[in-house]
Amino acid sequence: MAETVFSIATAIAVLGLVLSGYRFLKGPWAIDRTVALDVMTIITTSLIVAFALFSGRRIYVDVGLVYGLVGFVGVVALARYLEGGL
Repeated sequence: MAETVFSIATAIAVLGLVLSGYRFLKGPWAIDRTVALDVMTIITTSLIVAFALFSGRRIYVDVGLVYGLVGFVGVVALARYLEGGL
């Protein structure tokens, strides 16, 4: 039962990743691309942590944490650049 729920949640997350990737490629403005990049970072981080829980390897939680922090700093830097403050 838990594996089925995990598989469905993973499929939904991958679908969200594909849709946000489409918005990243086709977004008419840079703001749309920035938000899509942030969404992709959040979804990828959640997939990394879900894989860590599924595989039982705690090191992937640390990888997900570092990836999330790097993604956050990148999006903040990109937003500052688009705002004109960087």
